[in-house]
Amino acid sequence: MADIRLLERTLASTVAWNKARINFVAKFLVALIQVKSVNLVEVASVFAGSAQPASHYKRAQRFLRFFELPYAGVAAFVIKLLGVPAPWVLTMDRTDWYLGQTPLNILLLGVAYKGTAFPLLWMIIEKKGCSSTAERCALLDEFGRLFGFSSIAYLCADREFIGKVWFSYLRRKGVPCRIRVRSNTLIANARGRAVQARRLFRHGRLNQSLVLVGARLLWGERWHVSGMRLPRGEYLIIISEREAESAIADYARRWEVETLFGCLKTRGFCLEQTHVTDSERLKKLLALLALAFCWAHVVGEWLSAQQPLKIKKHGRKAVIMQRCMRSGTS
Repeated sequence: MADIRLLERTLASTVAWNKARINFVAKFLVALIQVKSVNLVEVASVFAGSAQPASHYKRAQRFLRFFELPYAGVAAFVIKLLGVPAPWVLTMDRTDWYLGQTPLNILLLGVAYKGTAFPLLWMIIEKKGCSSTAERCALLDEFGRLFGFSSIAYLCADREFIGKVWFSYLRRKGVPCRIRVRSNTLIANARGRAVQARRLFRHGRLNQSLVLVGARLLWGERWHVSGMRLPRGEYLIIISEREAESAIADYARRWEVETLFGCLKTRGFCLEQTHVTDSERLKKLLALLALAFCWAHVVGEWLSAQQPLKIKKHGRKAVIMQRCMRSGTS
């Protein structure tokens, strides 16, 4: 049986839960890491304790149904476990899938760190398609309440996260950003005339970034614009609150949230296999996944420090998933 005492102590130092609740969450996280699936039947089958799997299954169901989970405590736990000081690079993105005809749609805000993003706050969007400006603002407002907007180095987001009201909100809250805009977005040229953004970069060299001189008018406000022409005829155009040579490189950290989604879904905990469709229960399940993912990452770093991974002939590190899963809860 895995020794969960260290995990229990770590949880107890951050969240104000009773001992029984901390014990259950620690066992659930260990089981998640072992089976690498959110399927509650599989989780219950390896749950620590003398009770029958059916009892563990019902206990997990009751947790998702009735327990009022303090999401602020979960976010604080993630930050404490990672040990990364502010200011943080934040990345906002959305992931969705279908369970039959039911759309499951998640808007997530995470902190980019060491090649992946770690989930801090999220929202279940009970519809298909893009998030609204109100939903994005609500998520960032909650972050500001918990950590303060001054703790943001900059926010990365893709072309879905644009709009006049949204950009005005970011400027009003003082949130630095590196956000990609569409190539047909109207931006003022050097003469002050609004033209499609791609026209400002069409003469640039392939894959060579260009920072436009001075702030340019965009949706009624002035922003600094960087961009480059990509090989397939596309354009990568980034807006930021200040002129920055590193704006495009900064924006590249947005992809760290894609690594997170891969770890939560097909390449990791198989989130899309869940049959949980109730928004509040799905939000709780995501909290447990966030804790499990962060704990697995920290344990993996510790294991790597104790016994560095071998570099194989192809130049990449060897994969030792089973060793990590067995040792990650000791």
